[in-house]
Amino acid sequence: MTQVNLRGRSIAITGASSGIGAATAIACARAGMHVAIMARRAGKLAEVAIRCREAGAATGSKVLVMEGDVADAAACKRLVDESVATFGMLYAVYANAGYGFEKSMVETSEQELRRIFEVNFFGTMNLVRPAVEYFMSRPFEGDARRRPRGHVLICSSCLAKMTLPRYGAYSATKAAQSHIGRAMRHELEPKGIAVSTVNPISTSSEFFDTVRQNTGVANLAMHTPGFWFQTPEKVARCTVDCLVRPEPEVWTGVRGRITRLGTAVCTLLPFLPDLMFRKMARAR
Repeated sequence: MTQVNLRGRSIAITGASSGIGAATAIACARAGMHVAIMARRAGKLAEVAIRCREAGAATGSKVLVMEGDVADAAACKRLVDESVATFGMLYAVYANAGYGFEKSMVETSEQELRRIFEVNFFGTMNLVRPAVEYFMSRPFEGDARRRPRGHVLICSSCLAKMTLPRYGAYSATKAAQSHIGRAMRHELEPKGIAVSTVNPISTSSEFFDTVRQNTGVANLAMHTPGFWFQTPEKVARCTVDCLVRPEPEVWTGVRGRITRLGTAVCTLLPFLPDLMFRKMARAR
């Protein structure tokens, strides 16, 4: 596949006020992309914008800041429209916004379950729909693998492939993202649009702070060995690599690939994770 020259192209990223979203925005700016960032926390977003401008100073990268909630479809469409108006075009979108909580399924209220799907799953589609509509309006040279006219990225998770006790709701949203990503990849490739899902393993970010805030505990963070934690910057570098050479799935580095292999083995031999999860559930 021909490498995509990112310099001068633009990307819109949701959930960009911290963690993977912020790190990816900064990495994209450093690569020469114009960056549009959206999140609910205006103060944090402004800080990320400063870092993006610093990272992209040498390449002339522009930065657009927009406060908004991915659960609001109008806000996501506005992000796409304003990105096009500001940068003159939009090449990629990254549906990164999302959150999690640690709670058994029977204890999870209907309101909590609907809200996490509203943000993680429907928030993804709120961004993807207007983005694809715009991509379809751009010229297409007839070879999506060599010259895509647009690129959709979705931040899923390694838990999309295999859930954990007390993470059923979160894992369900991530599995849903993974499935729609795979479906759209085949649906949109003939139309010149690349689709990729990013599957981080445990990441040193505000994710577990949010888990603790939502449910008062974050046992997974306390019991996960340090080897399985990666920095947001590592995930961001792998994501930029995918923008340069579009891939169906992004598994972040050696540890990510080991995790992918592990989930495949556990799918083939389900008694193995059952033994582990039984012990984990008793401990918690």
